[in-house]
Amino acid sequence: MSALLVAGTFILLIMRLYDLQITNYSHYQTLSDDNRVRVLPIAPTRGLIIDRNGEILADNTPNYQLVITSSQVKDMSELIATLAEFIDIQEHELARFNKALKRQQSFQQTPLKLNLTEQEVAKFAVNQHRYPGVEIAAHSTRYYPQKNSFAHALGYVGRINEKELTKLDKQKYQGTSHVGKVGIEKYYETDLHGEVGYQHVEINAQGRSLRVLKTQTSLPGMDIQLSLIARLQEVAEEALGEENGAIVAIDPNNGDVLAFVSQPNYDPNLFVNGIGQLAYSALRDDKHRPLFNRALIGQYPPGSTVKPIVALAGLQYGVTWPEKTMYAGPFFQLPGKARKYRDWKKEGHGIVNMDSAIAQSCDVYFYQLGDELGIDRMHEFLIQFGLGSRTKLDTVGEVKGLMPSPEWKRSARGQPWYPGETIITSIGQGYMLTTPLQLAVMTAYIANHGTMYQPRFVRATRPTGTLKFENKQPIPIAKVKVDDESYWQAIEQAMVSVVHAPNGTARRIGADASYQMAGKTGTAQVFGIAQDEEYDKETTPKHLQDHALFVAYAPVENPVIAIAVVVENGGSGSSAAAPVARKILDAYLQDKTLEGKHIVSR
Repeated sequence: MSALLVAGTFILLIMRLYDLQITNYSHYQTLSDDNRVRVLPIAPTRGLIIDRNGEILADNTPNYQLVITSSQVKDMSELIATLAEFIDIQEHELARFNKALKRQQSFQQTPLKLNLTEQEVAKFAVNQHRYPGVEIAAHSTRYYPQKNSFAHALGYVGRINEKELTKLDKQKYQGTSHVGKVGIEKYYETDLHGEVGYQHVEINAQGRSLRVLKTQTSLPGMDIQLSLIARLQEVAEEALGEENGAIVAIDPNNGDVLAFVSQPNYDPNLFVNGIGQLAYSALRDDKHRPLFNRALIGQYPPGSTVKPIVALAGLQYGVTWPEKTMYAGPFFQLPGKARKYRDWKKEGHGIVNMDSAIAQSCDVYFYQLGDELGIDRMHEFLIQFGLGSRTKLDTVGEVKGLMPSPEWKRSARGQPWYPGETIITSIGQGYMLTTPLQLAVMTAYIANHGTMYQPRFVRATRPTGTLKFENKQPIPIAKVKVDDESYWQAIEQAMVSVVHAPNGTARRIGADASYQMAGKTGTAQVFGIAQDEEYDKETTPKHLQDHALFVAYAPVENPVIAIAVVVENGGSGSSAAAPVARKILDAYLQDKTLEGKHIVSR
């Protein structure tokens, strides 16, 4: 009986072995491999961003991170407490680490400290044997060598947060810790990111890595070349000096953005690996608002910079003609109304025509013209220049501005439109709001006599695995409809008079210029003034002084640059904004180190 029991047991063992080794071998082999092999993602290297001349604006630099494999740690709290004795661990870093632990599997490495100093690396290396499961891992991190200069154009990358995790493709972002947050970095995230790679790693029963069985390398992201020029950006920032404001320069022949300045600015490197609360609070609470992108989302009344296209509307609708003259006294009144709409020049301008009215920025001339045009025709014509709509620049967060109309006011305010609002709209005041980017596009339209291309930051891309950049074709946008080419010529000549005529408002910057430019000054009120009061700059606090504006393009015979300058609370466009533009135009048109092909002289 005992012999039968032993024999039966032996037969059962043989059958079980046969099942394990023969019948279901593949199944159990797979389970075994799953237990001893882990697939670990390899994050791709982010694509580079360079300027028009090949200077690196967004780079990847090596850094060292302190990473922890939780499956090899018995007491995490005790471990972190002892590590903190010689490694500076901030509260926000610890909070991020604890969140990441919950999302990741225990055999995966979780970074505790993202950017170790050389001293911290050295101290840990000496003590590493005391900390199983803790390693120093080499990674690449985003670095912006120009620091503040391109912050509002490039944006920055930062650690992926929980909200972004729900939107990103988990497969494509395995192993990736950073993502574009704003600006070009966010808009071109898909191109810059690259493709994740994998390592098949054999581990032991304790979850420790033994060897790499197989590697599939990651593919780096696409490199992109911008139309921005680092040296021109530097010139623009220096020209603006300590003033708050914005500058946008565009090539009207293809929409390339040549300079994009918002001042004050900030160092985007602060955000890459997590900015501390104190540092962020300092930026957030700064009264000059360095985080605010004035060039893209700053909205300002355009002031007199729109007078040339209001005059062009008058020509197009047959309301006026270049030689028509009028007496422009110190104020304008609507028929039957007591209110006086005063000119900026206390005594008025006397007899003016279109050229002299634009050259001297005569308000009364445009009050009369605006009244004759009416708000509907003015709105219909001015929106063709992109006012009141996004330019579709390849970035994120752009605002529309506002080109008012009776329909807009009824919808937004629940009120009717009043004739006096047409009068102040004709000189770029009232409800009208524009961004510096829109003003640059408007100016490029004038430079090209109605033709324009969608503004762009990126002019070329270099796909992974290739050596040459591939140029992107400019995208034409809707033309401005004008019946007679002579209308454009009349407006252009008037804008030349602004800079080069003896009575032009910007004559000081044009007196010794070696090239001919067309421009228009502007001043935008920050607060309202009663009609019987006078604005006194000397007694007005800086933050309440008028904004200074200037738009221009050059050289007139073959425009290659259109520019818009806004100096917040700068006072006069002729004294504060126009000299800034002149320095930038000089650099672009005459400095061989910038764009030699554009060197011109008259």
